[in-house]
Amino acid sequence: MSPKLFGTQTTDLFKANYEAKEDVVVDQGGTSSGKTYSIDQCIFTHAYEEPGCVCTIAGQDLPNLKVGAIRDAEEIVGNSPVLKALIKNYNKSEHTYYFLNGSIIEFKAYQNAQDAKSGKRDYLFVNEANGIPYPVFQELHLRTRKKTYIDYNPNEEFWVHENLIGKPGVRLIISDHRHNPYVPDKVRKKIEALKDQDIELWKVYARGLTGKIEGLVYRNYVEVEAVPEAARLIAGGLDFGYTNDPTAHVDVYMMDNELYIDELIYETNLTNPEIADRYKEYKVTTRQEIYADCAEPKSIKEISAFNYNIWPVLKGADSIKNGIDTLKRYKINITKRSTGLRKEIKSYKWKVDANGKSLNVPVDFMNHSLDALRYVALMKLQQTTSGVYHIY
Repeated sequence: MSPKLFGTQTTDLFKANYEAKEDVVVDQGGTSSGKTYSIDQCIFTHAYEEPGCVCTIAGQDLPNLKVGAIRDAEEIVGNSPVLKALIKNYNKSEHTYYFLNGSIIEFKAYQNAQDAKSGKRDYLFVNEANGIPYPVFQELHLRTRKKTYIDYNPNEEFWVHENLIGKPGVRLIISDHRHNPYVPDKVRKKIEALKDQDIELWKVYARGLTGKIEGLVYRNYVEVEAVPEAARLIAGGLDFGYTNDPTAHVDVYMMDNELYIDELIYETNLTNPEIADRYKEYKVTTRQEIYADCAEPKSIKEISAFNYNIWPVLKGADSIKNGIDTLKRYKINITKRSTGLRKEIKSYKWKVDANGKSLNVPVDFMNHSLDALRYVALMKLQQTTSGVYHIY
């Protein structure tokens, strides 16, 4: 092992993965456990130690990889002068690192099992495996010579539990935020607070235990490649975050009485000028209406100084329920690049009391893009007493 690659920025989870002797290493973990980061570090270590090594990091799609494994990889390289010196170049269009010793690390997404038959490798990392079909995994694993790593949040059982865990040559590592010394205390408290809100979410995200998340708020949604050209833009929604929570912006469109949601921003540590820069990058016009949390008047004022048409959301006591009720009247189409929203909507559920009865109030966890979407619903979508929908 070569800890000098990363200085002191490694955890016990990195060591457990790196030292595993099994052909398949399954990382089942809660949020902020550092599993993706640690496995990325293992892949970089293999590429350095084994000249000519081919490593593939596979994900559900490239947008998902860009906000997960690719972003972690960029941070790992950026924090390591030693590792930087070992890399010949990084081809952004190919999403591939080329090492001076002939090793490569490639980030790939596969359309189907046939697509996954192309190429062989020494090491495979299947990131967020519960978003990848088992036949795709089979083809990739068959063409991997040395070791396969897998990670996921255990929202419910899937093919890993049926076909891998408990089988010979498979190691299961269960981790949670307590195994990651770099998690801020504020984040730890928020994760642990789930125990008082929803025990099932707490098991999954605070302890990395396999759960079955029921009582989801939204069910009538699908994923689509992109927003149709004929869809009409209604408005954008913005939810502010910073260090511990992402800033999230979604654009909301309508066509044939269906909503199309396109997430433009889902990032931490963004200042207000940087949010304005993202708007410029995504060609958000100064005419487009943007609705943001009224609890951030200073941020709204700063962004409006860049000539963006941003307004506070007028929220009442029942604003959360009213926004949700409005959105549930529509079929929701979510673009594939809306990675934050896609993750949030799969875990966003109603609170329940001690008897398991729904309280008609959602659990306040992983809901940043969902809040941004709800702001648009509150301000621009409304139902009249006759049942006819109007857009304002």
